[in-house]
Amino acid sequence: MIGHELHDIKAVEVIGPHALRLRFEDGVVREVDLSGITEGAMYGPLRDPEFFAQVRLNPEIETIEWPNGADFDPETLYNWDMYCVSWREAAQKLAAKQRFAAHN
Repeated sequence: MIGHELHDIKAVEVIGPHALRLRFEDGVVREVDLSGITEGAMYGPLRDPEFFAQVRLNPEIETIEWPNGADFDPETLYNWDMYCVSWREAAQKLAAKQRFAAHN
């Protein structure tokens, strides 16, 4: 079993309405598109590009965060290609539940 990798984010740059360029402690740079995961109370506000652009680096925990407390595990972002499908599927399920609840 592979253990949880530990990574720290050292720099963040907004490069699109829902996309970031992240630089990690080992010098690796990743471009991460978070569109499609903006559902629910925590991540829903990220749908607004102006709010999304308020992302900041939290140097104490060495990850990114938004004013509403939304954040991500740096390992998830480091390996976003492995995680993005499952995050998007979970967001779609949450959106479907919210639509169902709103109509009942």
